[in-house]
Amino acid sequence: LGAKTKTITFGPQLKISFIFRSSFRKFKYPNNLFLNKKTKSSYRFMISSLKPPVKKRLLNNYSTLSISNMEEWQIDQEEGEDHDYDYDLIVIGGGSGGISCAKQATAYGKNVLVLDYVTPSPHGTKWGVGGTCVNVGCIPKKLMHTSALMGEYMHDATSFGWENIEERKLNWSKVVRNVNMHIKMTNFGYITTFNKKSITYKNMLGRFVDEHTIEAENANGDIEIITGRRFVVAVGGRPRYPNIPGAELGITSDDIFQLKKEPGKTLVVGASYVALECAGFLKGFGFDVSVMVRSIFLRGFDQEIANMIGEYMESETKVEFLRKCSPSAIEKQEDGTLLVKYKKTLPNKMVLEKEEVFDTVLFAIGRNADTDKLNIDKAGVQVEDNGKVKVVHERTNVPHIYALGDIIYGGLELTPVAIRAGKLLADRLYGNKTTLMDYINVPTTVFTPLEYGCCGYSEEDAIKKFGEDNIETYLQFYQPTEWTLPHRGENHCFMKVIVNKADNERVVGFHVLGIHAGEITQGVGIAIKCGATKNDFDETVGIHPTSAEMMNKLTVTRSSGEDYKNPGC
Repeated sequence: LGAKTKTITFGPQLKISFIFRSSFRKFKYPNNLFLNKKTKSSYRFMISSLKPPVKKRLLNNYSTLSISNMEEWQIDQEEGEDHDYDYDLIVIGGGSGGISCAKQATAYGKNVLVLDYVTPSPHGTKWGVGGTCVNVGCIPKKLMHTSALMGEYMHDATSFGWENIEERKLNWSKVVRNVNMHIKMTNFGYITTFNKKSITYKNMLGRFVDEHTIEAENANGDIEIITGRRFVVAVGGRPRYPNIPGAELGITSDDIFQLKKEPGKTLVVGASYVALECAGFLKGFGFDVSVMVRSIFLRGFDQEIANMIGEYMESETKVEFLRKCSPSAIEKQEDGTLLVKYKKTLPNKMVLEKEEVFDTVLFAIGRNADTDKLNIDKAGVQVEDNGKVKVVHERTNVPHIYALGDIIYGGLELTPVAIRAGKLLADRLYGNKTTLMDYINVPTTVFTPLEYGCCGYSEEDAIKKFGEDNIETYLQFYQPTEWTLPHRGENHCFMKVIVNKADNERVVGFHVLGIHAGEITQGVGIAIKCGATKNDFDETVGIHPTSAEMMNKLTVTRSSGEDYKNPGC
């Protein structure tokens, strides 16, 4: 019948085969039978008749299976909602995803506890509730990116008739102070929200004792034992340090936004979006910036665009890229500067030993899930080597423990994704809803000096998913109107739309490199979510003169071989 099967052996006397079909559903019968909806007699067994250890192993195993046609099974119902635990839901982690889930659960009348504790960075940097995004991520990054753009606008202002513009000079202490004042206001806003929505908040580190019990510890070492019916783990991630001598002398994105002194000549190690964003605004502030790139730019993003970003930053903003290089050691000099020793691999595979002195070294080589302090194994949750947790629709291998955000193995490390997933999870847990998080059609933007917005598949991934013969790409360079008077490049901004020819040219990927990319991409994200086709894009009247209207003018295709450089007027 084409049914998917999974057999689990629990011992010499018990072997259960699961039969998975779209008609397979869980029904609430007094004896807790699992039945086939059509026959109501085949493939049934009585969970309640199993001994507790066997029952627990059974439930833990079936929760890890692929059961995409049976969304109802993703919500644990083995214990019921009447219980003697302290809380209906305990959220470990006060970031975007955890807070979103807590707020929505409270809206259904649930008793919710949020635990949040920030371990200071190796340089002693710490912050308040709200998670990475608010404190050391999206918000301070966007504010500093905007500050750097202000410098560009002042440079262009004379072309628009402005005169007597004062010398452009950044006050590092002032921008850091103002950014962090805004962050503290946001932290306070979260505390206010907790009070308004009757969410219990504790500034404590939660560690599992068993699958329903945690030990919460505050900064003074005071310990509290708390129990919960369900748990959501949403502790996010922390920057990774390389395993080299002197690595502790470097900082990360945890520290840059609170750095008290100017960073000066800075080496950014890594080519992730965090690396390129930080390098971008630091260069925009006027600092000497180098980026050490081991392999490729923006792994996981469309590589055509990623390379364009590298070319723009190198040729236009004058960031120096140290390609095919990796650090081997850092030594502090008598004057406080840092001597960085590194290896450069040549095309012939020969390795050169090199060194250079910098004032600041910023590592942006990836992040690890911040789960190592949670004793999560005591709850039976399976954790990967990088601390991340494999889930099926946010559910871990332990039925009543869920995971959100950056700790999900193979997930997207994006704040809006965690927020949306947290809300939908609470809806499924307590609102009798079934909507699942869509992790594919997610719009996002990389705030490099020339912004990059995207939604859906990269061109490489679209070809892998749908086949090269079924994919067509419409593409074009363009020049924003804002760039005409200052005579900025005609072929730096770029847009492409990727379509599935086998599905009426449905748009499966959108990519734009240019000013206001985030604002453009958000609108396109709605269209892609609604299943828009290339014809829908073409039939939409553009707003003139904007960069966004380019999406209504794309006619050149990759397969045509035609020139897609900006044709001018």
